[in-house]
Amino acid sequence: MIELAQNGESPELSDAFEKLVQEAARLQTIIDTVPSFLWTSLPDGSKEYLNKRCYEYTGLTLEQGQGWGWKVVVHPDDLDRLIREWLALVEARKPGELETRIRRYDGEYRWFLIRIVPQLDAEDNVVRWFGSNTDIEDRKRAEKKLLEEERELRRITDAIPQTIVVLDEKGHPLYANQAMLDYTGLTVEDVVTSDFRASIYHPEDLERAREERKAGLARGLPFEIEQRVLRKDGQYRWVLLRYNPFHDEQGRLVRWYSTGTDIDDRKRAEDRMRNENVALREDIVRSSMFEEIVGSSEALRQVLVQVSKVAPTDSTVLVLGETGTGKELIARAIHNRSKRSNRAFIRVNCAAIPASLIASELFGHEKGSFTGATQRRLGRFESADGGTIFLDEVGDLPAETQISLLRVLQEREIERVGGSQTVSVDVRVIAATNRDLTSAVAEGKFRQDLFYRLNVFPIRLPALRERISDISLLVGYLIDRYAQKAGKKIRNIDAKTMELFHAYDWPGNIRELQNVVERAVILSEGETFFVDEAWLTRATPRLAAASVLATDLAEREKAIIENALREAEGLVSGPAGAAAKLGIPRQTLESKIRKLGINRLLFKTS
Repeated sequence: MIELAQNGESPELSDAFEKLVQEAARLQTIIDTVPSFLWTSLPDGSKEYLNKRCYEYTGLTLEQGQGWGWKVVVHPDDLDRLIREWLALVEARKPGELETRIRRYDGEYRWFLIRIVPQLDAEDNVVRWFGSNTDIEDRKRAEKKLLEEERELRRITDAIPQTIVVLDEKGHPLYANQAMLDYTGLTVEDVVTSDFRASIYHPEDLERAREERKAGLARGLPFEIEQRVLRKDGQYRWVLLRYNPFHDEQGRLVRWYSTGTDIDDRKRAEDRMRNENVALREDIVRSSMFEEIVGSSEALRQVLVQVSKVAPTDSTVLVLGETGTGKELIARAIHNRSKRSNRAFIRVNCAAIPASLIASELFGHEKGSFTGATQRRLGRFESADGGTIFLDEVGDLPAETQISLLRVLQEREIERVGGSQTVSVDVRVIAATNRDLTSAVAEGKFRQDLFYRLNVFPIRLPALRERISDISLLVGYLIDRYAQKAGKKIRNIDAKTMELFHAYDWPGNIRELQNVVERAVILSEGETFFVDEAWLTRATPRLAAASVLATDLAEREKAIIENALREAEGLVSGPAGAAAKLGIPRQTLESKIRKLGINRLLFKTS
């Protein structure tokens, strides 16, 4: 002050200068007290000034703190990189950040984050650089630990048989485990650097899966997607993808984990179950003949003995009999007593399906195989895999379908309509018909080789007129059944009605009996069951005349066969047999003998 005053300076100027010096000292004290490193550099990047904290922490001398002397405290492995990055920022004249390890006065290296900002003059030239160093050792250790844990996690996930993809918070893939790579044939680079989903997702599922995935990621909650994925062998298989979010300690979403499980076998089972349910609903809608086999006649007992013997095997069974005799009931009894009883029983009425659709119904079809085939559909044989398929009215199958059925019986494999791959099936076949297949074979309407494949174990069901003694039991059973449904109590059966039932020939067999009893129960108003006699008579004279004509023709045919048997002394086959004398196949003659009730033993000589 004295010196300034002596130099002629005014007291006001001296006071201002003193305040400036005091403010500079105060700022210097603050800068030296700040726990962070603060420093400045010249425009060329060399150090100009370091605060006191820098010197205390590093142990640098004042001389080393100038220019480029600070390099001695940088970790040797980081020095070249740090200088290269620092000079790049100097040349770019832009703010930036650097990371490096700096040696403490005791020799320990710790990580620091260096932030740099340029000071520019009015001409946009760099006057100096301002910088600060912040200790980030704890953060770097945490990152290193996280990296090690991530590596360990990858080793673990590579050992998991499920496919796993790790994604960032926006859903971009970061990593795929070995199971994912093995399943799809992709590389990690394929998963991380490209839209790999477009190459492995089924085209029909791609858009749907993309929308579901977008919506699920936006919600930030766990979600699932089912879609078909291309396996490396070229086969599309159904996969269940589960997406689970991962949050850090602050609750921020940082990762998504997507796991994939092959569910193709389950989806196929669901398709089979769906088809089985369709068949079950059809059975529920269609009133079955009756739930139990009712009767005690000798003819029925013989059938049940055959059922009990063939049921435990896997042999193909051909059930023969007139319409309404209960062929499906016998087929179900065989299935229920077999080792396949806990699997599906699939019924197909071959006569009720148009010829153009029977192959698709039995064997399934691929998408686009014909007009209206909008998706792949499993056939009844695939639905019955492991169980039993009942081919009712098999005699009505078209010729081309007979060939396909023969292949199934021989090779145990099918080929869907419009497909090129064979599908193995494990199905027991039970067929039924009211036709004379022997005559159909002779007339060329049914394949002989298919007949022999189906006729492994034939079971002939007697007509109701052949088991008259069972009528009383059947009537009682059916009355109880329909009375319970109608909410009625019927305690007695009219004697005349029962006489009518025993005298009637029942051309519609048990189905006709069922219908008559149901109608009578509906009309009944008391506790006694009876029917109108008119219900059990032929309806028109024309039908009666036709019946008489048919009876006359049958009698004439019977006489001709009996005469041939008499000449052949009761023999049917062979050169001297009745079949040869009549010029018809042996099977045809035997069928007619049974149908006409001829006892050929009467014509045998002693």
